[in-house]
Amino acid sequence: MTNMVNKAQGFGLSLITKIAGSEVLDQLKLRKFIEKSLYQGSKIGFKTLSKTQKVFKADSHVSKQRLPNQHKALFDLNLTEEQQMTCDVMDHFASEVLYPLAAQADQDEKFPLALWQHATDLGLNYYALPEALGGVATEKNILSNILIAEHLAKGDFSLTAGLLSTFSVINAITQWGSEKIQSTYLPGFANDADIHATFAIQEATAAFNPFKLKTKANSIDGKYTLHGEKTLVLLGETADLFLVNAELNGSPEVFIVKRDSSMTAKKSPAMGLKATETVTLQLNHSPAELLGDDDFNYFAFLDLGNLMWCAMAVGTCEAVKAYCIQYANQRTAFGEPISHRQSVAFMIADMSIEIDAMRMLILNAASLAEAGQPFHREAYLARLLCAEKSMKIGTDGVQILGGHGFTKEHPVERWYRDLRATAILHSGLHA
Repeated sequence: MTNMVNKAQGFGLSLITKIAGSEVLDQLKLRKFIEKSLYQGSKIGFKTLSKTQKVFKADSHVSKQRLPNQHKALFDLNLTEEQQMTCDVMDHFASEVLYPLAAQADQDEKFPLALWQHATDLGLNYYALPEALGGVATEKNILSNILIAEHLAKGDFSLTAGLLSTFSVINAITQWGSEKIQSTYLPGFANDADIHATFAIQEATAAFNPFKLKTKANSIDGKYTLHGEKTLVLLGETADLFLVNAELNGSPEVFIVKRDSSMTAKKSPAMGLKATETVTLQLNHSPAELLGDDDFNYFAFLDLGNLMWCAMAVGTCEAVKAYCIQYANQRTAFGEPISHRQSVAFMIADMSIEIDAMRMLILNAASLAEAGQPFHREAYLARLLCAEKSMKIGTDGVQILGGHGFTKEHPVERWYRDLRATAILHSGLHA
């Protein structure tokens, strides 16, 4: 066994050497980021040659993690060097990996399994894990998480939602988890890339209100069970772990539920998010653990989730705008490109204005949250604007392409369907 591990480590180190010598990294300005990711990946990835069993055990050596607030000027729109590097890498990943897979994934209503390995290679979950557990997070990185969501969504909204499900659960546990919860679950995520997690927040009620829940939690001798039904659960058929909100003693709380025989998942395809394999999840007195302790804030939990959906909406709207500009410049009518028509040009100009407005509100809310300041009002306004304007941009994108926009030959109809989720889903992700 030792020889096998040594061989694997030798292979990994040789791969790192080859990559480090590549001139492409310098051309794309990715050397610093790739070297950092490879270093983190080598610490985690070479610990085992076979898949470890998906069992969570409390580690007494793990102390409670709370990332400190960042100390910088509020609403500083200048990205740090590391944030800009992250944006560049996510843009590249979105265009080279996500976009080519998106159309087939939507048609098949299946999340591509290969994407999990791509996410591992990218080191996505390391951004959420504290440095003490092998990650790179040393303080609250809410703004960076928002930027990751936005730039990945330029490739595809639905695939980004699926990729960020586990990432977001790690964020939530790091932000709100009690010491017991963190010591039990965070080491598992750090050591096993095959553990997948998601959120079960939404309920099938008219005008769903996340503060009035039909899912109930019962407590007997300090042990919790949940009973109820959740809908639009991303990747609910395959996830190993769920963050579920439920009413406990008249107040909403969030619980961790491990997959077992007490729950059933029924496929429930939606208008959009088809690649995320949405399901209806039935909880039948399922064993659960309370996520947080005295510092848990349900308002902030929801707001940070909503900001992630808003950021993804901005990224997808950027993709709509770019595609429409290209199409309008190439499509001719009456002897000239349709971009020469004021009606088309004004629609694209409006897209740019609305995208910038959405981004400004999101960054404002994220900046306040990162600094530990109240941000509920700003997050609420961002969600209202993004819900309205992202749908308008999706509609205008279809309109600019005319009859072509209604067909699957072009991606705008998929983006239109996916963007509708911004106004429908409450939380379900976490920054």
